[in-house]
Amino acid sequence: MRIKFAKTATTLALCGGLVAGCSTDGGDVAAPETSTSSTLATTTSEMASAPVASSTVPAPATCGSDLLASLSLRQKLAQLLNVGVTGTADARAIVDSEQIGGIFVGSWTDQSMLTNHEVPQVTSASNLPLMVTIDEEGGRVSRVAGILGPDPSARETAETMTVEQTYQMALERGRGLKDLGITVNYAPDVDVSSQPADSVIGDRSYSDDPEVVVAYAGAYAQGMRDAGIFPVIKHFPGHGSASGDSHTGAVTTPPIENLIASDLIPFRELANTGVGVMMGHLEVPGLTEPGVPASISPSAVAFLRAGTGYGAAPFTGPVFTDDLSGMQAITDRYDIADAVQAALVAGVDQALWLTTKDVPRVLDHLEEAVASGALPQSRVDQAVVTVAQTKGAITC
Repeated sequence: MRIKFAKTATTLALCGGLVAGCSTDGGDVAAPETSTSSTLATTTSEMASAPVASSTVPAPATCGSDLLASLSLRQKLAQLLNVGVTGTADARAIVDSEQIGGIFVGSWTDQSMLTNHEVPQVTSASNLPLMVTIDEEGGRVSRVAGILGPDPSARETAETMTVEQTYQMALERGRGLKDLGITVNYAPDVDVSSQPADSVIGDRSYSDDPEVVVAYAGAYAQGMRDAGIFPVIKHFPGHGSASGDSHTGAVTTPPIENLIASDLIPFRELANTGVGVMMGHLEVPGLTEPGVPASISPSAVAFLRAGTGYGAAPFTGPVFTDDLSGMQAITDRYDIADAVQAALVAGVDQALWLTTKDVPRVLDHLEEAVASGALPQSRVDQAVVTVAQTKGAITC
């Protein structure tokens, strides 16, 4: 078969996959039957059939305006949080109490939530489709190897498999994830690296050749999409040649010109193929502000969004942070509430961290930030619409 990397829009009509709004099966909440786009079409038809004075013609509805009007500020902010859970009870409680936008299944999560097919108990507590996210790259970064069996690392994949075999592997893995209730996979890793296999990126990278990364990561992402799983490529703008491990401290990459010549090529080629992008905790000379990692840097997010700085098309899909609570590149300098605020202000759409206990405090903090103007309401609304599009709650 020939693998085609379709240049799809970010909003993916994947019924039964991420777009839980397509069906009420499995406890997911159905999307409203009348979308903004269909409402606008009806309005246009009525206007065409009846003479109306120009002064009374209503302005076209803004994408997501009905959804935004239905949510309180706290509910909007909650949609921008994706938080690690310990198991079904923990997940159900935080979704029920705060209506967060997503949960994260980590290495510490009780796997019975997946093996006993308990995810629908969690999603049924959400008024909007819920992102159920995971890190499932294969190799040493696998959360379901004990359930679905092991997959090879990215580097081993590129060395021993064809691109078409990689697609088939991802398709099979994606179907397994979907059956467990997962909707979003923070994979593939598109970092370009020749680091030793056991280093922070190492064998998580397909190759030190960006074109090989594009081919294999593109096939993996396509397999996930075709299985109904939304893939997220990482770690923008490239962790493969960085100075260290952001889990243990601050990390600096080579200057942005160097990244443009190599590390950014996979992002340029793949960012607009129906994927999300995860920002790395990376300080980039010539791009990020001094001491500010890309994950909370306005200039880094703007660079991704515009695309022009590295030859890419504008990116309108969802932007995620890497973990904000368990990586010292962030925690050495920021409290979780401040880190989440900084990420959202910078232009990220959904902030990721590892425990539910701080969710109420973070939401209190964000409400105060909006009230003071530190976090613009327009930025919140924009992110809510992007997240809702990705989850299939609205179409625009």
